[in-house]
Amino acid sequence: MRRYRLSAKLGVGSREGGEAAVSSYYPIVFLVDVDNTLLDNDRIQRDLKEHLEQAFGLAALRRYWNILENLFTELGYRDYIGALQRYRAEHPRDVELLSISSYLLGYPFRDALFPAALGVLKRLRSIGTTVILSDGDVVFQPRKIERAGLSAAVDGRVLIYIHKEEALDDVERRYPADHYVVADDKLRVLTAIKQFWGARVTTAFVRQGTYAHDPKVVGAFPAADVTFERVGDLLDCDLLQLRSAPCVEAPRLESAQ
Repeated sequence: MRRYRLSAKLGVGSREGGEAAVSSYYPIVFLVDVDNTLLDNDRIQRDLKEHLEQAFGLAALRRYWNILENLFTELGYRDYIGALQRYRAEHPRDVELLSISSYLLGYPFRDALFPAALGVLKRLRSIGTTVILSDGDVVFQPRKIERAGLSAAVDGRVLIYIHKEEALDDVERRYPADHYVVADDKLRVLTAIKQFWGARVTTAFVRQGTYAHDPKVVGAFPAADVTFERVGDLLDCDLLQLRSAPCVEAPRLESAQ
């Protein structure tokens, strides 16, 4: 077993700050996305829309969501708090709108986890180093990951970037490995990761959520190395084979056949 040693600043969600020694990593590292991979983000959006319409009316919902989508185009991720700030700038005297931030930050994210999500992380950790790898802002996304129980499930190994596919060199610096397995619901991201790490990575496409079922989005990129219909299918997969035998369909455990 090859082991590595390096000095690195720990990422978001780490239990220590500043310079720290990172050592004794397994040859395989699992990098797992959050939104629509472990957490049902479509459900969270539906609940937010319902809350906004009931509390503030359809016009407020439509305007806030329009700002949110414009920010998504601008930033590459959905900045819920940033959209609220822009909405507030347009309606400086509607102080009641501030309650939206309380709703967002107090949302019961753990209830929105996909079935078996925590069990999958537990199983991955039994095989190799497991890290949450996500895009997002610096307030809402860490809060979501923490309150959902995902940070604790990976011992605080959480990395949040603006565009994670553009920060893979930093991921590798923090978590060096012979091989990576990346689970994500976006083929665009998986394609970029494959281009960066090549044969050193197995890309796992989790077909959950809006993007994973949009034929225009999915059809624009090559297939991932393996495909799962739901994140819970990772419990039935021979994870060790993912390192050496990439394929379109995930290798199954003998007991699951």
